[in-house]
Amino acid sequence: MAYWESVGLLLPSRAVAGRRRYGPDHLYQIAVILRAKEAGIALHDTRQMFVAHSPTQRTATLRRHRAELAQRIAQAQASLELIDCALACDHDDITRCAHFQAMVAERIGLDPPV
Repeated sequence: MAYWESVGLLLPSRAVAGRRRYGPDHLYQIAVILRAKEAGIALHDTRQMFVAHSPTQRTATLRRHRAELAQRIAQAQASLELIDCALACDHDDITRCAHFQAMVAERIGLDPPV
């Protein structure tokens, strides 16, 4: 959390002897920082969302990250489908399975083998 303070993401109040004091608002900020990190949003962009002077600035950052996240989800979904296909295959060698070959070909943008 000290790093988050150094980049301006989290600014707890200080108690006697300089100890950090976190209140309910800080817990909310921490949750947002962690969720943004899970979504692949860089700390710099998370900070920009916190300090945005207008909804338009915040919205632009969020739209960009939404598009990137949607693309990563689609890629992960395609990978999951390929794994599920391999798990369902009865062939000793899945690389010789026509169904698996078709899925791989589709994934990389080739025509399926004949």
